[in-house]
Amino acid sequence: MRIGSLLGLFLFILSVYILWKIKTVILLGFAAVVFATTLNRLVRFLLRFRLKRAFAIIISVGFCLGLLSGFFVLVVPPFIDQVQQLIDLVPIGLQQIPEWANWVRNLVPDGLLDDIGGLNVFTQNLRSWVTKLFGNFFDIFYSSIGLVLNMLLVVVVTIMLLANPEPYRRGFILLFPAFYRRRIQEILDECEDTLGGWAVGILFNMTVIAILSGLGLWILQVQLPLANGLLAGIFTFIPNLGPTLSVIPPVALALLDSPWKALAVVILYIVIQQIESNILTPLVMQKQVSLLPAVTLLSQMAFAIFFGIFGLFLALPIVVVAQVCLKEVLVKDILNKWE
Repeated sequence: MRIGSLLGLFLFILSVYILWKIKTVILLGFAAVVFATTLNRLVRFLLRFRLKRAFAIIISVGFCLGLLSGFFVLVVPPFIDQVQQLIDLVPIGLQQIPEWANWVRNLVPDGLLDDIGGLNVFTQNLRSWVTKLFGNFFDIFYSSIGLVLNMLLVVVVTIMLLANPEPYRRGFILLFPAFYRRRIQEILDECEDTLGGWAVGILFNMTVIAILSGLGLWILQVQLPLANGLLAGIFTFIPNLGPTLSVIPPVALALLDSPWKALAVVILYIVIQQIESNILTPLVMQKQVSLLPAVTLLSQMAFAIFFGIFGLFLALPIVVVAQVCLKEVLVKDILNKWE
């Protein structure tokens, strides 16, 4: 092997090592790109009224900060209070599952009892797992100073990208050969449209799911509807895993009253998910790439393992951008032209 090849291999390994060391910074930068792309849609809308870009950015950022401030002032305090109650009540509700299982056994024919024989073992494991999951999650969420600093960093970088995005875009394009730069511009435009459409759509879905879940739980008179509704909205950001996790707390609370109420909660969440899948998603995500469920789930698990909870939340936008790049670069520009 030549010295040049050895040097190239060494530099490649060194680059991978450095990128791995700064993986958190890269993820924060990507999160800023996602937010900037989403806000840029609002900025472009305001530019139609012949406003200067600086004023459009101030209005857009101010509007979002106003919404967040109102959210934290009006919603977060009762939400935190209900979450604390939720953490205390969920294990108590899960303790009712064995009694519910015995009630079900009395209704099930004897031939099927063997099939549900491990239900008690499963519910015991589920109770301890859910208690640890929610306890650790909210402890980390509310006590982590690093999370607040990371959020501030994302906000600052987002504003910088919004203020003058062209130098960053040109600098990225210059990393590619001259003959391919025009094509890179087209791919970046496609990524921006797809990512922006996905972000607006998922925010709309999260809002609608939170409202429908909270309203439905309030009608069913399940305890802590605000906390459970907001959790359902937040977990909507994580497809596949999110809906499953969001249904556990309200079901556990419903079990404190009766098994029928728990069954009603499950049916409620199934109906809401059907509304999201068959009405909301086709309506607001027409420009979103069609994500394969298996690929989405595996990518979420992989990012969660390598990057933790932050990687889990960013897995989907990364997959959205990656799928566009693979379609445009690998399929259209390489495989379709391969002779």
